[in-house]
Formats: sequence, C-alpha cells, structure tokens
Amino acid sequence: QVQLVESGGGLVQAGGSLILSCTASRNIFSFNDMGWFRQAPGKVRELVAIITSGGNTNYGDSVKGRFTISRDNAKNTVYLRMNSLKPDDTAVYYCSALVPLSRYWGQGTQVTVSS
Repeated sequence: QVQLVESGGGLVQAGGSLILSCTASRNIFSFNDMGWFRQAPGKVRELVAIITSGGNTNYGDSVKGRFTISRDNAKNTVYLRMNSLKPDDTAVYYCSALVPLSRYWGQGTQVTVSS
C-alpha cells in the first residue's frame, strides 16, 4: 500500500503561480512513475504531468510550457510548479503513483484560478 498526501492548492489570480507537493508514505525510487492528474466539474480526469523513475517527463498539451514537474527521491516527494495560471486550470488536482501492478491516488487538492 502507498499513501499519497498532496498540499499546496488554493486560490490564485490568473497569471499567478502555485506549487503543489505530493509526499508518498514510502520510498519512491522504485515507483514506475509519479505525477498529477486533474478533474474539473463535469469533465473527465486528465493528465497534467508525469515523471518516470528515470526522470523522463510527459505533460498534457494544455499545460506544456507553463507547468514543470520534478521529484526529490530523498524526500519521497513530487512537485508541480504551475506558472501563468488560467481560469481553465481550475480543478481538483490528484497526485498519482504507478507502483508495479497498481496505481495509487491521493485525496486531491483544489486549485482555483480567478479571472
């Protein structure tokens, strides 16, 4: 079992920045990947950003060039730096980890971008 705890969400004005953090309950070195997904009201959950154990990254098209994902294995933590935020970025952001054979999810953190 893996527990994921997110932090850093909140209310920000358009054009602003936020940093989300996700800390795992155990060593993330062996995780296949960790990352972030988001879900806005009435919409399906979508990929925001993923980082693999080898450090490769993948971003959703709508956040490329604005968001940056990184990981600190020593702290069992993944970060999502979000710049140039837009009202369309408003959603619940979920941390996720792919451990062999299972994908785990955090409880989610709300990000609200006001215009």
